[in-house]
Amino acid sequence: MGLIKDLQDIANILRCDSLTMTTKAKSGHPTSCLSAAEIISCLFFETMSYDTKNPDNPDNDEFILSKGHASPILYSALYHAGAIKHNLLKLRQISSPLEGHPISRSLKWAKVSTGSLGQGLSNGIGFALAAKMQKRKFHTFVLLGDSETAEGSIFEALQLASYYKLNNLTAIIDVNRLGERGETIYGHDLKQYKKIFSSFNWKTILINGHNIKQILKALKKARYSNKPTAIIAKTFKGKGVSFLEDNEKYHGEVLNEQQLKKALNEIPNSKMPKIKIEKPKSVRFKFKKTSLKLPKYNLSEHITTRLAYGQTLASLAKSDSSILAIDAEVSDSSHSDEVKKTSPKQFIETFIAEQDLISIALGLSKKSYKPFASAFSSFLTRAHDQIRMASISSANLTINGCHAGVSTGEDGAPQMGLEDIAMFRDLPNSNIFQPCDAVSTAKIVLLASKTKGVNYIRTLRPKTPVIYKNSEPFPISQFKILRQSKKDSAVLIGSGITVHEAIKAHELLKLKNISTAVIDLYCIKPLNSKKLINFIKSHGKKIVISEDHFKAGGIGEMLSEIISETKEKIQIKHLYVSGIPHSGPWYKLLEKYKINYSSIANAVMTK
Repeated sequence: MGLIKDLQDIANILRCDSLTMTTKAKSGHPTSCLSAAEIISCLFFETMSYDTKNPDNPDNDEFILSKGHASPILYSALYHAGAIKHNLLKLRQISSPLEGHPISRSLKWAKVSTGSLGQGLSNGIGFALAAKMQKRKFHTFVLLGDSETAEGSIFEALQLASYYKLNNLTAIIDVNRLGERGETIYGHDLKQYKKIFSSFNWKTILINGHNIKQILKALKKARYSNKPTAIIAKTFKGKGVSFLEDNEKYHGEVLNEQQLKKALNEIPNSKMPKIKIEKPKSVRFKFKKTSLKLPKYNLSEHITTRLAYGQTLASLAKSDSSILAIDAEVSDSSHSDEVKKTSPKQFIETFIAEQDLISIALGLSKKSYKPFASAFSSFLTRAHDQIRMASISSANLTINGCHAGVSTGEDGAPQMGLEDIAMFRDLPNSNIFQPCDAVSTAKIVLLASKTKGVNYIRTLRPKTPVIYKNSEPFPISQFKILRQSKKDSAVLIGSGITVHEAIKAHELLKLKNISTAVIDLYCIKPLNSKKLINFIKSHGKKIVISEDHFKAGGIGEMLSEIISETKEKIQIKHLYVSGIPHSGPWYKLLEKYKINYSSIANAVMTK
């Protein structure tokens, strides 16, 4: 009975802290904290093994607060466990690392940032897969709110966790019945949740989420399960305070000082018991590394950049076991299946679940892997929120968007990624690359494996000629000058497929005695804009930008902004895809949407 009482006392302390913290901050979600008090107490002070002095211990049991708005109770648990020393009463203050939702940049214990609901379980799959691959014994626990289980990404995660038999993953659903505006989709119907989770072949355990004995028993069963486990806990929002409990008026509402005093008087006054948190047993693991042999390509050889991407990734994977290829069932198109052929244990299939793809990649990246996640560039838009959260989580991963632009051809508009550059440009910590041939692709894939942040590589469907020697370097933030002379009247700027169109336009204009320079903008972000502007100023003060992308958020808009800020008198002609594109041969589509070589040449000759 001593342990049960101690854990209940801790739960009450966590409740008091959560109420006091949010009242002091004058904002937050205290009632969502109160419903999870016993669950958090049992996890952090009895079930989980972790080194309180080292959040980066690779053998720590992991906890993900998917219902991130309940962050105060997480901070309180970490504080009383001795894991952090931050002043809890500075919650949500600009000087405090205890932000409104757990943010990894501020708090090392929050490895993945949460707050955009429905993503924590997929992150947990990344952790659980890493444990399996590294033969580590740590268990991953994800606390879900009942409201967020309506998210489609949750269902993506349920099916994949079962597919990979992740018995080291436990989801705990805090079924407190109430969401932001009233009752959740199933309220307190725990049998409905059981039906859903069981249908995905998860072990399900129904409990009273305020009963310490039941919680501990369920957590023990989960630890020894042969499949992923869902603990479905019936709880009450605002538990422990009479005027808050099961009251739908108090979601994002905090108590005033008078209400706080009344609430604290209802919660039993408890002292923090002395509880020893067990440290995890260390498991020896080291990534295997050997010498790297990049693929070689011949000048003028025609090959798709997507194939060069896959071939290079396979070479990287053979030389470094931390490299992983993750794909959303398009690996024969993205060519990430090249990794599957040579290093099958370093290939992960997420099937057609792009949101899962990105969130799992994030989880794996936090376990020291270097994931390369691949999908059609057009389909990445549905995972924009997951990509955004990866950026907020300070992730180090690479995303490959293949079949970019109208050059995708006959498949038509639904398959053409034409907004992807804009999507990645607006993210903090993002880097954007668009190679035009096999050699530049190989060098960029290698560069991405060494570059921190969220890297995006845009690859093509059509075959393009190799224009670079295998020895050519491709440093970050730079561009390639492919043609230039002292008589240049304009600079033609292309990226990806339009680099080759710019070269052809250069040759066409040369026949008309018009000299132009040609630039391959292989690194879109970051960009050494000062160097680029200086080059343009000395080569005609006129640029023609051609891109296989919509106008908004693309390369032309970016360069226009840069030039405008310099106040230099540089004439800009911007060629881009407008309207909803049609199906057809890729070269005819470049012509139809006026981003091909003849359109580039006409733009140079037009004042």
